[in-house]
Amino acid sequence: MTTLILREGADRLHVELNRPDVRNAINDDMVDELHAVCTSLEREPRILILTGTSTPERGVFAAGADIRQLLERGRDEALAGINSGLFTRIARLPMPVIAAVDGFAIGGGAELAYAADIRIASTRAVFGNPETAIGILAAAGATWRLAELVGEPLAKEILFTGRRLDAEEALRCGLVASVHAPDQLAAAADTVADRIAGQDPLALRVSKRVLAAPRDAHPLVDELAQAILFESDAKTQLMTRFLNRSQETR
Repeated sequence: MTTLILREGADRLHVELNRPDVRNAINDDMVDELHAVCTSLEREPRILILTGTSTPERGVFAAGADIRQLLERGRDEALAGINSGLFTRIARLPMPVIAAVDGFAIGGGAELAYAADIRIASTRAVFGNPETAIGILAAAGATWRLAELVGEPLAKEILFTGRRLDAEEALRCGLVASVHAPDQLAAAADTVADRIAGQDPLALRVSKRVLAAPRDAHPLVDELAQAILFESDAKTQLMTRFLNRSQETR
């Protein structure tokens, strides 16, 4: 890996975007390496924690796509959905994805964070989508994921005016789940991952799939998914353990 730093864990994979000289701009190499990460996590499902580069002086999650490469792309590359395809794949990973955002998450960097299941931020985090200022649109998920996350009126303001959200604004509108001091962000991400890891893996994977189903698929998809879980060994074991504990505390 030349653009990512990986730290393997039994139940999670930490992936640090690592192009600090260009503020972690997402180039073709990073896209390819993130696809390789997805392949690994599709084969061996684990929690994914995405981070950027953090130092005491500043943090950078990702300052967008690599403008030099964008300048050379034309119609065919746009239709190929280079970044949007990657971010959709990340969003569809079997286990939850956590984005721990320290510093700038701008343009494609913000869209990468939007693809995560849970976002947490440092006090110096900044989110924005300034694509229209350089003659393009935010085509890697912001035009629909952002509206789902913060509501259409605020999403339109961000996309049409270039407004940026600081950490507290992102917390108030629900874009991030929590805000932490920069030196505590990594530990906070692991705490969230610990809570996820304490759940039944199959129930987590099924819940994530059902949450992603279109509105008109409910409640049928919920009932079918529940039927699968009701037949699982984990359901029997976990419910029996719960009942036994309840009896012991009486």
